[in-house]
Amino acid sequence: MMAEPKSARNWFDRDGRSYASFRPEYPASLSRFLAEAAPDTSRAVDVGCGTGQLTHQLADFFQSVMGVDPSTEQIGNALPHDRVEYVCAPAENLPLPDCSVTLITAAQSAHWFDLADFYDEVRRVAVNGAVIALVSYGVPRLAPSDLDARFRRFYWEEIACYWPPERKLVESGYADLEFPFEERPTPGMEIDRAWDLSDFLGYLSTWSAVHRVNEAGRDDILEAFVHDLHLIWGDRRRPVIWPINMRVGIT
Repeated sequence: MMAEPKSARNWFDRDGRSYASFRPEYPASLSRFLAEAAPDTSRAVDVGCGTGQLTHQLADFFQSVMGVDPSTEQIGNALPHDRVEYVCAPAENLPLPDCSVTLITAAQSAHWFDLADFYDEVRRVAVNGAVIALVSYGVPRLAPSDLDARFRRFYWEEIACYWPPERKLVESGYADLEFPFEERPTPGMEIDRAWDLSDFLGYLSTWSAVHRVNEAGRDDILEAFVHDLHLIWGDRRRPVIWPINMRVGIT
């Protein structure tokens, strides 16, 4: 017999450390593709790096990597690596000298930037022929179908009005973002995890829409969702799959 589900407040009352614990990591094939696309692997910068999900993986392929994020809390919980330096700074004012990096990435973060100023910084810090990559992962798919259907009702209907407008850019895979660079084709990739219910709800606790639901006093939405997922999910690991979308160009 399954235990009773915890309350929504237990699941979703999290702090910034949740990003390091619950945000899914990218497949190593992503960093390998970006390293092969760059003119060399001397130095990369990951802008809006958060807690370093992509940053520390790039360090397996680059001699030196800088992770940049405006949030001191995110930087304070970033994943360490011997070849990574984390710096608290905005995307529009990168702490790098001119013509110093061969790869500039922004993973799940470009929709928050002032793009015109960010692109000016990209052109300033990039060596000739450097690669810029805007990476995002979309709405996850779950299995079995009844679990996925309940999740999609939660995402597309129950909390849809609590997302900031920028979320639409993530859902479209950044297809609608201005991208004034010579664009290159990219391979299809996915993030594929097998999670139990606590993993999945921990991930949802990092969503800005969930924070807004809490702030609006709509615990009833979260309580009903947790209850339903507990009944469908069961005490086992389930596949959770996110499509990876990229805009890759040459500076």
